[in-house]
Amino acid sequence: MVRETSVKVRPDSARRVLLSALATLPLAARTGRAASAAVLRFGLTPVFLSNDLELLSKLKNYLSRQTGREVQLVQRRTYEEITALLLSDQLTAAWICGYPLVQYRDKLGLVAVPLWRKQPLYSSYLIVSSDRGVAGIDDLRGDLHAFSDPNSNSGYLVTAALMAEKGVKPEGFFRDTIFTYGHRNVVRAVASGLAQSGSVDGYVWEVMASLEPELTSRTKVIRKSELLGFPPVACLAAQANSTDVDLIRKALLSMAGDPEGRAILSLLKLDGFAEEPQSLYDPIAAKMQLLRSLSP
Repeated sequence: MVRETSVKVRPDSARRVLLSALATLPLAARTGRAASAAVLRFGLTPVFLSNDLELLSKLKNYLSRQTGREVQLVQRRTYEEITALLLSDQLTAAWICGYPLVQYRDKLGLVAVPLWRKQPLYSSYLIVSSDRGVAGIDDLRGDLHAFSDPNSNSGYLVTAALMAEKGVKPEGFFRDTIFTYGHRNVVRAVASGLAQSGSVDGYVWEVMASLEPELTSRTKVIRKSELLGFPPVACLAAQANSTDVDLIRKALLSMAGDPEGRAILSLLKLDGFAEEPQSLYDPIAAKMQLLRSLSP
């Protein structure tokens, strides 16, 4: 028979034992908040061209090396999800779209803007199947139209603003609309006949044309919008000058001058990243206001 014994520990002794035990723990375990803050969380939305594992691995490794910190890539299906994480301070920075940037202009700041064809600009494309004889947007009335995301500039807002200029909403112009939640999915929908027309990021369509010509050849571009601010990397405005954001900013701005960075840019078909003023997105803000003016 085992006799149960109890040992009484004086409060001051217990405190010394606890402090001694804590002292032997790793720093990260003793300072959970500081340890979590050391991780830089970089968000990616469907504006990000590819889910290619090699590309994601290279980007993660490059950002980690350049910042000297652990970097976690955070991916979500919709712009709304990533924007919500950014607004709630759960991401250090995120590659978003110009539309959510202007929607939350008072809360979000710019980190860096990608350069495509040596400019921080791109267009929205209206596409149809390659064998369809149409002259312009008016010929798309009554279509089943594919949008990318309700918070996408090129994949929704530009076309919706065109409708607003005619005094109608997309649902009053098209027979029906669908959201594919991915620019590549818009191209696939139109190419396969699932949709009769679509609104797509011109950068994505052009890159797909170079990588998947057999797919994009089944579509054709009937309208290109004016040049607009390229989907940016953004952060909370309150954190724009923080050390964490500055590390991300410097890593992106240095990408074109680094061999590993150039390899990533080559995969993305981009030339680099640059610092640009918020005014670059004023034309997108104007489209947003035009669309809102149509709402009751």
